[in-house]
Amino acid sequence: MEHNATLKEIARVFLKLGTIGFGGPAAHIAMMHKEVVSKYKWLNEQHFLDLLGATNLIPGPNSTEMAIHIGYVKGGWKGLLTAGCCFIMPAVLITGILAHLYSLYGQLPEVQPFIYGIKPAIIAIIIGAVSPLAVKSVKSIFLGLIAIAVLTASMFGANEIYLLFGSGLLAMAFFYIQKMRIDGLGSFAPLALMSLPQTGFWTAVNSKLFLTFLKIGAILYGSGYVLFAFLDAELTAKGLLTKQELMDAIAVGQFTPGPVFSSVTFIGYQINGLSGAVISTVAIFLPSFIFVVLLNFIMKRLRGAKGLSVFIDAVNAASIAIIAALCISMAEETVTDWRTVLIASVSGITVFTLKKLNTALVVLGGALLGYILTYV
Repeated sequence: MEHNATLKEIARVFLKLGTIGFGGPAAHIAMMHKEVVSKYKWLNEQHFLDLLGATNLIPGPNSTEMAIHIGYVKGGWKGLLTAGCCFIMPAVLITGILAHLYSLYGQLPEVQPFIYGIKPAIIAIIIGAVSPLAVKSVKSIFLGLIAIAVLTASMFGANEIYLLFGSGLLAMAFFYIQKMRIDGLGSFAPLALMSLPQTGFWTAVNSKLFLTFLKIGAILYGSGYVLFAFLDAELTAKGLLTKQELMDAIAVGQFTPGPVFSSVTFIGYQINGLSGAVISTVAIFLPSFIFVVLLNFIMKRLRGAKGLSVFIDAVNAASIAIIAALCISMAEETVTDWRTVLIASVSGITVFTLKKLNTALVVLGGALLGYILTYV
């Protein structure tokens, strides 16, 4: 049974997640699962999986859209805005402060020892969350085979959006071949974004920033590294941002909590001060709010159609496989010596034995171990 949530509870949960959410989208989703499924029981496993699978099908920052979607499901429009803003704002504020200090002093603080310990701890948190979701999503041998195929293809660098849609379409084809009949699939109106009019209040630079980041937020699929490739092409190549500033923005995205898209706040500040930071941040996240509303409208109808329900189940299994592949990739890059093996092991044992323990403590423990062991 799913429990109700007040706006105050939604705000508290997502403000907390936005403050402690280190490690990128997979880690954020793992933490959300623990909070909204295991702890507060706002969603059951299947509902959470449906939201996760559907969110992966739309462009934009997945964990932010997941937060927005959960808020919308539990609190309507007010919940949507509350969850989204509370999840985004801690990272934006921290990044804004760092951007200001960077503009004054020209360098970032030394945080590498803490990140060294946080990353292995995050892997343990992701595995802890993915395990029950994997059991729930693999409902048949066929879905198990899809998950294995997607995991393998993802490890070899296949595009995740092709894998998600391909899995869903393959499952639908298999379903209709089995049943030898065609259900009415209905029709879908194409999603469209309306360009917001420019006003005289904006400078030419801010107008360019808004349109650039609105476009990126509306079309970008994939990880934060894909975001940085877009930024390099849109800003660095056109002389609005230096290579060093882009590299420092990447660093900020890695060691601040919350969505990696908050790096855009740092970039906007470097290009045009506080107004540039605000406009860039609003522009990159705005499409996510719009997409989630449209997606929620469509999702209510998809589960009612048997063939499309099969599509969703396959996408859910593929989503978990992609997260698993990301976790393996993170482990290969992060767990490289006895120190990180030790941190990952301690974190893993903690996650699986103390299931009610706050994930913030696991992150904090990893950071402290990383700091201590760096100097051993």
